[in-house]
Amino acid sequence: MTPPPALKQISDTVWELATSYKPGMLVPARIYATEKLIKEMDAGVFEQITNVACLPGIVKYAHCMPDGHWGYGFPIGGAAAMDPETGVISPGGIGFDINCGMRLVLTNLTYEEVKPNLHRLVDQLFYRVPAGVGSHGFVKLSHDEFSRVAEQGSGWCLKNGYAWPEDLEVTEEQGCFAGADAAKISARAFERGFNQIGTLGSGNHYLEIQVARPENIFDEATARAFGITVPNQVVVMFHCGSRGFGHQVATDYLQTFLGVMERKYGISVNDRELACAPFRSREGQDYFAAMKCAVNMAFANRQVILHRIREVFSDVFHRDPLDLGMNMVYDVAHNTAKLENHLVDGKKRDLLMHRKGSTRAFGPGMAGIPECYRETGQPVIIGGSMETGSYLLAGLGTGKETFYTTAHGSGRTMSRHQAKKQFRGEKLQRDMESRGIYIRSVSWGGLAEEAGPAYKDIDEVVEATELAGLSKRVVKLVPVGNVKG
Repeated sequence: MTPPPALKQISDTVWELATSYKPGMLVPARIYATEKLIKEMDAGVFEQITNVACLPGIVKYAHCMPDGHWGYGFPIGGAAAMDPETGVISPGGIGFDINCGMRLVLTNLTYEEVKPNLHRLVDQLFYRVPAGVGSHGFVKLSHDEFSRVAEQGSGWCLKNGYAWPEDLEVTEEQGCFAGADAAKISARAFERGFNQIGTLGSGNHYLEIQVARPENIFDEATARAFGITVPNQVVVMFHCGSRGFGHQVATDYLQTFLGVMERKYGISVNDRELACAPFRSREGQDYFAAMKCAVNMAFANRQVILHRIREVFSDVFHRDPLDLGMNMVYDVAHNTAKLENHLVDGKKRDLLMHRKGSTRAFGPGMAGIPECYRETGQPVIIGGSMETGSYLLAGLGTGKETFYTTAHGSGRTMSRHQAKKQFRGEKLQRDMESRGIYIRSVSWGGLAEEAGPAYKDIDEVVEATELAGLSKRVVKLVPVGNVKG
């Protein structure tokens, strides 16, 4: 589409809509993209990011990353910093799949070693990690025990034999957002979530066996620091979140906020999908505590999935997962709100960071990332389509303008409905296998929705994040096996 005429180009990769663009804008809206990507963005991005710029308490800019596309409330790829004293918290700025995130796991195997066992690996992963709408996990929990999962996150997994201690060290916030309170969760959310630990879900969630080919390494020193040390090394990446539990938490509090936003707090928004409440209000704090429960459930979900992945590789190769080098690189969250301390106009300030389909990307030396990554910057995992590959990147010190936020994926270019009309799952599976990618999916329709052309070019998105100084490329990881929800 043609971008709005008022869109001003600030640099090769920064575009701005000034506060004069729309009545009520408190700060400018900034979009990070190349000229090609900006021209391909749907109209909803410009409408939504300027609506975000109208929210009370927003600081500096409303941000949209290079993978930006229309979402619920915020564009997917959106980020906003709020003053915690004067600003709001909005479920539309976090998303329904709270802490939908990415995890990357190493092996010391090469593609040549894995290739003869690839079909067996993918088949076993498909059986051991339930996927699809409504899937249930093997971990059976009472509601009381699920409350502990929601409050403890990955720490619960460590206590119960589903994690190695070092897993928590390389998980964002050690796999637990402090302050989660299960008392703020509805009975309906409990019903939807307590049996979903260790499940992949549907939509764009996946579990992928990938290869780090030598020609795809952009920064050899950082790749080595992240554990990519062997030519054609095999790694495992997966993408999932808090499933129906997080969806219900968001749904519950959106209704709560719609009931009090104008009547009690006198706040009006341009889009009811941006329903919000003052962060320091009772309703805002209740949602913040409930959201953290969904965040922690998602960390635990990914941790149990990793446990199953290690079991599968151990069974197939008849070796202990430690001997197979199955250590985590990192687990990074998107779809969260978090209190962080950042420099604003030369002064340190506490900010409530909303990241919706965007990822934290702390630079070298920053507090909050593992000691082992202090020199390199935080690992950043950006998922592409199942046909094209994904990226491992590193955070940069130059990311301060976006409060160290970067893209989270390639971003859709067509709706799921349109993709299902244009592609056939059966044919897609055959075509992918002919190109060396073995895939198992719960449904043909779900597979068609995730066809490569339904997404932006991941190479262009990642290049834009690097050119904008938000994160730098370390290695591209190409798929050879995939489990799709």
